[in-house]
Amino acid sequence: MAKTIQLKLTEDEAEILVDALDSDMEGYVEAAKEARGNNRRAEVQTFEEAAARIAAVRDRIRALID
Repeated sequence: MAKTIQLKLTEDEAEILVDALDSDMEGYVEAAKEARGNNRRAEVQTFEEAAARIAAVRDRIRALID
């Protein structure tokens, strides 16, 4: 099991993380589209899984802000 850590952030810092995660996730979504277009199924799955994991972390942080 992964180790749990706690961070104390200001809302602005949390927003910066959310924005960075959004940008990172977009890169994986685009990579998945490109891989799909080139019929590279294994890469599509890898990139989609990465995007989903990033979205989950982003959503957890966003829930703390809202």
